[in-house]
Formats: sequence, C-alpha cells, structure tokens
Amino acid sequence: MFKISKKLTSLPPYLFLEIDRAKRKAKQEGRDIIDLGVGDPDQPTPKHIIEALYQAAQDPSNHRYAFDQGMPALRRAIAGWYERRFGVNLNPDSEILPLIGSKEGIAHLPLAFLNEGDYSLVPDPCYPPYKGGSILAGGKTYLMPLLESNAFLPELKRIPVSIRKKAKLIYINYPNNPTSATAEKDFYRRIVEFALKNKIIVISDLAYSEMSYDGYSPSSFLEAKGAREVGIEFHSLSKTYNMTGWRIGWACGNSKLILALAKVKSNIDSGIFSAIQLAGIAALEGPQVHIKNMRALYQERRDILISGLNSLGWGVIRPKATFYIWLKIPKKTDSIKFSGFLLEKANIIVTPGVGFGKYGEGYIRMALSLPKERISEAIARLNKIL
Repeated sequence: MFKISKKLTSLPPYLFLEIDRAKRKAKQEGRDIIDLGVGDPDQPTPKHIIEALYQAAQDPSNHRYAFDQGMPALRRAIAGWYERRFGVNLNPDSEILPLIGSKEGIAHLPLAFLNEGDYSLVPDPCYPPYKGGSILAGGKTYLMPLLESNAFLPELKRIPVSIRKKAKLIYINYPNNPTSATAEKDFYRRIVEFALKNKIIVISDLAYSEMSYDGYSPSSFLEAKGAREVGIEFHSLSKTYNMTGWRIGWACGNSKLILALAKVKSNIDSGIFSAIQLAGIAALEGPQVHIKNMRALYQERRDILISGLNSLGWGVIRPKATFYIWLKIPKKTDSIKFSGFLLEKANIIVTPGVGFGKYGEGYIRMALSLPKERISEAIARLNKIL
C-alpha cells in the first residue's frame, strides 16, 4: 500500500544506526562493551557554555521562532573566530549562515544546485551525508577513490571529462573522516583551479580543524586564493566544544551559495533555538583553554592506542588530526565480518570501513572517545584474540 520513493530506497543503510543497534543488543545481554565506533566526544561541554544556555533559556523572548539567518551577534562571533583562527575575513551579513549542525547544511545544499542527472564528485570513503544529500536531491554521485598510495587525497586528473561536464559539486573534507588524512594549502589551491576551470562548486567540510596534535595546525579551504569565488565551507561546534547534541554549526564562503542554502532552509526549518545560539556565542568568544586541553587528552589516547596496536604488529602511523584511527584489517576478511569478529570475541565495537564507501573496504575505523583505561583494556582484549 505504501510505496517508498526511489530516492529513499537508493540510499545505503546509515551505518551508525546499525552499529548502535548492535551495541544496544550486546548491552542488553549484559556484555562489557568497549565502544570505539561512533565518534562522539565523551567529555562534557565547558561549563561557561552551559551557563550561557541556562541564562538564555530563562528569557521568554528566546522561546520564539529564531531568525532564519541566525542572530547577527552569532554571525559576528563566527566571523571573529574565522579571522582569529585562519586570517579569513568574512562578511557576517552575507557570507555566514548558522545551521542546526553542519550535517543538515551539507545534506541540504545539493537541493539548491542539483537537477536530475547532475553529478556530485564525492570522495570515497567519506562521511555518508555527502552521498545521501546528493541522492535525495536527485543527483548522481561519481566516486573519487581516497587511496593510501595518494595520501588519501582525490586524484582530480583521473575524473573523466564527460563527468566533469555534468558535475555541479565536489566535496572535500580535511582533516578527513574516516581516514584522518590532512591536506595542505597547495591541495586547496589545486581544488580552486579545478573548480574554476570546470565551473564546479566546492563544498569543504572542516569539522575537525581543531582536533590536531604535535603542534600541527590545519588550514581552511577559504585561505586559498579564489576560494570564495567557487566554494563554501562548513564548520561545527560539535567536536571543537563537545557540543554534538546541541546541533549548532555554520556555512561560510561565497555569498550566492550562502543565499541559495538559506532559501532551502527557509522552506525546511525555522532556525536554531535562540538560547543555543547565545551559548554558541559564549563558546566562540569565551575562554579557549578547553581546546588546548582537548588536544592533549586525545593525543594521549592516540599514543596509547597506536602504541598498543603496533605492539600487536599492525604498523599504524600516528595521525596529525581528528580523533580517529584508520587501519588496515590484519586478516584476510571483509571489514563487516572483521568488525563482527571483534564484537563477538572481544566485546569491542569498531566501524567497518565499507560503511564509508566501497574504497573503505579492507579498513576499520576506531574513535578515541573513551578513557585511556578502556583503550588499554581494548588492546589487552585484542592481544588475546588476534
């Protein structure tokens, strides 16, 4: 009686929901699960941000519909943060759009630019909404393999001319989820040249820019000359300030792209809860010592996990950014079976690489969102079964 649309049926299963089901089932069975799967910070949101939310929530005027474009004060705070962090000057009135988390903006942007049959150039493996948003907009996806042999960067020269002519969007994400790869300014320069030559919109996902280690500082796509002529960049408070559940982020860059995304959103949602916007201002303009502490915490966890994995013969290289470890499966099996093996034999949850795309097969992803004691316990369990 009820027939699901072709667009919906063409979507792959959302991997993290599948992992959550497996985790809940195992916990119901009373098993001691070590969850290295979904990347969700385990540390609390800084207290001054929570206090700002509490105070703002007391004001009845904040309980009304929010402005579609976000509070001017929030847009100014975002512009100030971008200038301090990257030296990029943004117009808060035309080049910044607050979002209900960067995920929704990334998924909604294709609705503004893709017609039936148009292509999105999507890295593979990748964060699933790049593909999902394109499919729901009626577009097609052309996969750009992210291979270890090319430092997990897309090889633009390998994209056929016939595809370039039909492509409207290209997604990039560095520091990268799931591979933890990073990109430097020369890569962004080449992306701008490619986009200008082929008249393609660049969508840069910069969600992990503040999760970096060993003194490394990731760059923004918008730092590249000409970037604002061709692209838009997404950022989020989720990972930077431990605010995943708060759902607040933004898009910034080319004013025409911002305007188009705003038009899509005005037909879908009514903006971010005003109290959360005020908390976002407190995050961006308040004390930033939390970020330094966050980096030290995840770096310590990274080193414990990688030292343990290497003691088991895995040969993992320390990533410079993100809180993910992307590693090859040590056995001749596929990533889903290997992940199932770890859950069954060691009560450890990891994310199978194929869940991020076909070129993720042969890998698994581990997240550093657990205390170091649990990471050490995971290594001990792996030592027993591998």
